[in-house]
Amino acid sequence: MTHEPAPHGIPPDPWEDLRAHTQARLALGRAGAALPTAELLRFGLAHAQARDAVHIPLDAEALAAQLQAQGCATLPVHSAAPDRATYLLRPDLGRRLCDADAQALRVPGDQHSGGHPVDLLLVVADGLSSLAVARQAPPLIDAICQQAPAGWQLGPVVIAQQARVALGDEVGALLGARLVAVLIGERPGLSSPDSLGIYLTWHPQVGRNDAQRNCISNVRPEGLPPAAAAARLWWLCQEARQLGLTGVGLKDRSDAVTLTADQGGDAAQLR
Repeated sequence: MTHEPAPHGIPPDPWEDLRAHTQARLALGRAGAALPTAELLRFGLAHAQARDAVHIPLDAEALAAQLQAQGCATLPVHSAAPDRATYLLRPDLGRRLCDADAQALRVPGDQHSGGHPVDLLLVVADGLSSLAVARQAPPLIDAICQQAPAGWQLGPVVIAQQARVALGDEVGALLGARLVAVLIGERPGLSSPDSLGIYLTWHPQVGRNDAQRNCISNVRPEGLPPAAAAARLWWLCQEARQLGLTGVGLKDRSDAVTLTADQGGDAAQLR
């Protein structure tokens, strides 16, 4: 394959055609022994966006208003980390509720869900990217609600600030949830400052570890779209209820479950 000479004296890169298929930083070209100025500027912008995603605070009130407009009841909580600097330096504090919110939740869990036991509790946590939460959480929660199987009771959407994944264990235990799904901003990359992760835990309680969770990552339009992420979450939820567990004992086979028309006729469920 031949390449036309690049403008401004930048030699063409034989890998350049691959750039149409990935957001990875490849085939950047060179100007002498250095990167072209345009690519250096793009790198600086991506780095700044990643830093901003970590440090810009989540607008919890705006998020709550948006979710309420979608028909979801919300419940705000805060971790034991009083501010962002402490949150980044003390991961342990981000895993536990502040004393005031822990005390407020120490009432029968069904009082927060209209008197019904909670099958799945959604906890939205800012994590390491408030940008991911602001962009991806509302459409994802809408898809989760739209796809909810008959008979499953969702609790109020808990909006947690300065929170890490394990905070969902304490919240879920206090609200008496059978399953908790923590929707959290993932650590931003240079091409994905707005990626959301989902961590699902059966029978949440303080002391659960990561081996007892299932993770769905890279939820965003450029990765796993909201509808597909919601479908995968509900598949895991139903399997978790059958097996009575999540984590390493629950293998995600959701991609192999449905046969589409292109793969052999009417959709069929496989076991």
